[in-house]
Amino acid sequence: MHSNSLYKIISYNYNIMKKRPLLTLLFSIIVLFSYAQEEELVGANCTSIMVGRKASTDGSVITSHTCDSKYRTWVTMEPAADHKEGTMHKVYKGTMHTQTPNSMEGMELVGEIPEVAHTYAYMNTSYPCMNEKQLAMGESTFSGPDTLVNEKGMFLIEELQRIALQRCDNARDAILLIGQLIKEYGYGDGGECITIADKREVWQMEILGEGPDKIGGIWVAQRVPDDEVAVCCNVARIGKINRKDKDHFLASDNIEAVAKKYGLWDGKGDFIWWKAFPSSYSGKKNFKEREWYIFNELNPDLHLDFNADELPFSIKPAEKVDVRKVMELFRANYEGSELLDQTAQLKIERKRKQKDGSTLIDTIVCPNANPWMDGNERALYNALKPGTVTFYRGVAMSWCSYSFIIQCREWLPDEIGGLCWFSLENPGQSPRIPIYAGETKLPAGFDICGHFGYNDNAVLWHYRKANKLAQVRWGRTKDIMLCSILRYEDKAFEELPTLEDKAIKMLKDGKKDEAITLLNNYTSDFAGATRQTWQEMEHKFWEMFWTGF
Repeated sequence: MHSNSLYKIISYNYNIMKKRPLLTLLFSIIVLFSYAQEEELVGANCTSIMVGRKASTDGSVITSHTCDSKYRTWVTMEPAADHKEGTMHKVYKGTMHTQTPNSMEGMELVGEIPEVAHTYAYMNTSYPCMNEKQLAMGESTFSGPDTLVNEKGMFLIEELQRIALQRCDNARDAILLIGQLIKEYGYGDGGECITIADKREVWQMEILGEGPDKIGGIWVAQRVPDDEVAVCCNVARIGKINRKDKDHFLASDNIEAVAKKYGLWDGKGDFIWWKAFPSSYSGKKNFKEREWYIFNELNPDLHLDFNADELPFSIKPAEKVDVRKVMELFRANYEGSELLDQTAQLKIERKRKQKDGSTLIDTIVCPNANPWMDGNERALYNALKPGTVTFYRGVAMSWCSYSFIIQCREWLPDEIGGLCWFSLENPGQSPRIPIYAGETKLPAGFDICGHFGYNDNAVLWHYRKANKLAQVRWGRTKDIMLCSILRYEDKAFEELPTLEDKAIKMLKDGKKDEAITLLNNYTSDFAGATRQTWQEMEHKFWEMFWTGF
């Protein structure tokens, strides 16, 4: 998420409300509730988990992303295209807050670059994420020193991702292309990390501007070892850069000079990237709670210290990581965690009658407590008893727009090898919908952003209504919701092998169009089933709480 995004979002919503006064009340409710905790929202956004192919149970290379802010939720599958010589590619800023694929509100044309003869089809999320060649990208903002920002640079991170997905079929080429575009046209964003995966490897690339007087940028990319897992959660994570090891490092040649110029490194000792360009959100550390939690979940035997200054860039998991484990980690809100659980002190006593007539007193977490409390609610609890609730930012957040986990699978045809497990709204409450790299059409309602007021046609609202109701009495609803989530995970993992076998046979028989139609229809049917279930849960929760929450 961009460091100045909160200001942009507030200004953007104000302009919309002026044009649509009937939506003013609804926007006020949604925006004020969502931003009751502004200080937490700024910077506390976006998680990416990366898994090397030898660290995953099936040989998948995995990258992922939670888009944890009010960015547009519409998504499309953009087709491949051929372009005539001399065609120019238009570069925009402001693409992340539009209502539909055809709307242009808030967008600014900032330049053009020469187009290439052929561009690949890609999945067009707010931060574009996957192309037809199984190239995939996640994202996480780390902001970095404000002194390096140059807003005159042509490219924001999402446009660099878009062009790389259109033009590249592997991670290394994508990194080098992005580096070339930054050098020639300039980087106009705050510190950003993108996690770039292909069928063989996954890299973490961190990018900054070159300062207000220079159109350009600095960047470094480090490869995650094939048998390891890495995590980036709004923190600069890369340490010592070894340019001689081109198998694991790629970098611009101006990093140290820029750091010296702006007094960020004294030129003595080893140059450590994250120390020179620390995240605005983590201070003098290269991690916060999410990195620590995820690494400890994957290998508790490492006994990583939450109070340390530094965690390793990547770790070997104790066991190989199944994609369902990554899904589980994306639901993490620290409930039950000894150190990070926000609800642990919100306990009540409840009397329960035994069969013999005696009374048993249980001490339980209050059913009203939930891991997504806003700042006002925490302030109330702490006013009643100081120290009752300490905020720890989880992986699954209620202000998430969408999230995905992408598998790149070398042993399968590209059309089905790239598999995006896509989810709208809170990752801890919504189902994951399988979308293949070869698909050409997404279900109805996926092309409408859900942040422009209540809209039954926008898919986001099919999940949001049940999710928000569930949070009001989370102690009673979470098991119901988790059961539905896991039921659809089971359904997908039971059905996808047969679906993929059918698609492979069609592709071998030269029936590509039929194979793509099969995949399109499966995603549409799967999404429709989840929407129906979440509507049924919404109704069930109203029935459960008809006497009050």
